[in-house]
Amino acid sequence: MKQLLTRLEQASGLDRISDPLQKALQSALKPRMLRDALHGVQVGHPLHPALASFTLGSMTSAAILDVLRGQEFPATLMVGGAVASAPITVLAGANDWAELDAEQRRVGLVHMLVNAASVGFYTASLLLRLRGDHARGRLLGFAGFCLVNVGAFLGGHLAYKQGAQVNQAATQLHRISDGWHPVADISALPHGMPVSRSIGEVPVLVYRDGDRVSVLLERCGHETGPLGEGRVVDVDGDACVECPWHGSTFRLADGLVMHGPAGSDQPVLRTRVVNDVVEANLP
Repeated sequence: MKQLLTRLEQASGLDRISDPLQKALQSALKPRMLRDALHGVQVGHPLHPALASFTLGSMTSAAILDVLRGQEFPATLMVGGAVASAPITVLAGANDWAELDAEQRRVGLVHMLVNAASVGFYTASLLLRLRGDHARGRLLGFAGFCLVNVGAFLGGHLAYKQGAQVNQAATQLHRISDGWHPVADISALPHGMPVSRSIGEVPVLVYRDGDRVSVLLERCGHETGPLGEGRVVDVDGDACVECPWHGSTFRLADGLVMHGPAGSDQPVLRTRVVNDVVEANLP
């Protein structure tokens, strides 16, 4: 299984489908507000897994009810719930997928296709059930359930093996020891312009706004892009840093994610000033 997944990650032939599909999705999902909502910016973490849990839960409930028999009506309701929730679940996942790197997109493409086929089976199953043909509806439901579990397995590989849409900056916190660490002389920090420093081997971004200093992890939580090379932008009157790789935007004062594809806030350290030296500690 590991070898099959590795081959899938390296299957560059899939890029002939993946690359144009990525461009088409980015073009279709042009409004920034829509993309941010689908990334889960407003809720603080990716939206797709939460939506997928409802869709998969409905499918699982339908499968259990179909095994019990005599539960045609509630099983049909569960299948209907799965079919109704599938479009927004797929859209949120596709929006996340369009911002991944090539190897992640290859696995994600198969993940999408398998799940799309599953939704097709469930849609046909629902139509049969509504016509009273519950026997064939159950068969198509079981076929869809098998496929969606294959898709879920690939989704787990994407998240846990390839780190897709996982806050990759958070692990950097474990590389910083507890206690206060000197970061920079406050007099050497420019006003309104972030600078890159480090705590041990962990790069951080230091931002001074008057007497207030904030220290963020410098590697973007989306795909570890170098925020120190990003540009400072104004979002709703707040100074923010925009990742140069995929455009994730974080408020410099507190790391709040303002625009995706990152769905989580950028980790921020506690700060204090002692004898004109800025010190930082774990949150």
